Amino acid sequence: MSTRLYVIPASHPCMAARLMLEHRGVTYKRTDLLSPAHRAVVRLVGFPGITVPALKADGRKIQGTGAIARWLDSTRPGPPLVPEDPDLRRRVEEAEAWADEDLQAPVRRIAWWALQRDRSGVRSFLADARLGVPVSVLAATAAPFIWAAARANRVTDVRGREDLAALPALFDRVDALIAEGTIGGEALNVADYQIAASIRLLMCFDDLRTALEARPAGQHALRVAPEFAGRIPPVLDASARAAALGERQTA
Repeated sequence: MSTRLYVIPASHPCMAARLMLEHRGVTYKRTDLLSPAHRAVVRLVGFPGITVPALKADGRKIQGTGAIARWLDSTRPGPPLVPEDPDLRRRVEEAEAWADEDLQAPVRRIAWWALQRDRSGVRSFLADARLGVPVSVLAATAAPFIWAAARANRVTDVRGREDLAALPALFDRVDALIAEGTIGGEALNVADYQIAASIRLLMCFDDLRTALEARPAGQHALRVAPEFAGRIPPVLDASARAAALGERQTA
């Protein structure tokens, strides 16, 4: 039976789902969609919600990284993505919920905020997209899609700067999860994939990559997701970059 995964190019939750499927050796066909048009498309093809990643497999329709992880655990052999040990399972599920509720959204908003300011990186994020249109055409006509996606995600300049200022605390939380062994172990779990994909997207920023590479969070992201298409050239002013990295701005 065919397995098809619906994704948005460069989406961090979609990357997490792709990595989990590939790690388990699941062969799948990929359908790339553009945001925010994906919301209507996934409903049209029979999914109950409007989100991606969305997976059709074994006659089922599964939406969300967490649901895909649990489908893999129930149907495909391999180290469990949701650990069996009760204490570790509790900690992983707490980290998974935090990644889903508190980490993914600001990372997504920051990416759209940056692309609104500088669209020169759009082509790099579409490098491996399968949309039936030449990448050069997509990149040249990206402005309305970026505007619509930013609007759908309630991106504003004020909120973008607030999200950037919140990053140091998020990075500290990821470092702590690694230090305590909730993520970063020999066998990767669902929280590993969700968290690493979000940090890996931020590492596409020239403004952030070097600093993240020096942290456990960045090293973990590179281990889990060594390849992530896309690059955002320097786009942050001095104050925004200092806030994002938790640095004290000097005069």
